[in-house]
Amino acid sequence: MAAYVILPGIDGSDEKHWQSLWENEWGASAVRIAPTSWSRPDLSDWVAAVQAAYEVASERDDQDDQVVLVAHSLGCWAAAQWLERVRPDGVTAFLVAPPNPQGPAFPRAAASTFLDVSARPLPCPSLMVASDDDPYCDPTASASFAQGWQARRSFVGSHGHINSDSGLGDWQAGREFLRTLVDR
Repeated sequence: MAAYVILPGIDGSDEKHWQSLWENEWGASAVRIAPTSWSRPDLSDWVAAVQAAYEVASERDDQDDQVVLVAHSLGCWAAAQWLERVRPDGVTAFLVAPPNPQGPAFPRAAASTFLDVSARPLPCPSLMVASDDDPYCDPTASASFAQGWQARRSFVGSHGHINSDSGLGDWQAGREFLRTLVDR
């Protein structure tokens, strides 16, 4: 069984978000990052929060299993930066709806430390899932990020930012995407 590190976007994921629903189901197998800068994200703080959550998840993980990063939105960039710096073994990354830091809807003032991130090859198996009509990232930019990360990619049609507002509930299609990554 895998251990999961949950990486929400800015302000966290509310109780109706698929990440929160999955986290509740996974119980002790899941650890949510806890940065001190949820509303005004600081990249260093978020990367440190990923490290702390990874350490907890690793302690809960059996030796033969993996730690899965389940990231949404800005959490995708925190995951990518942490992976680039730490390069851990036995990790996979599920990256959903990364925002485009150069896009017009990116919260530049609130998340200014994320403006200079770029997608570089990730040191682990990864899958990026994006929507065709995400207001924070168009399909061309999403495809570019997947290519830069050397991540498999899937587009899920028109589901906005793939968040609570998308009305996906516990997002069964997302579970299938995650299963294809974890069961490799």
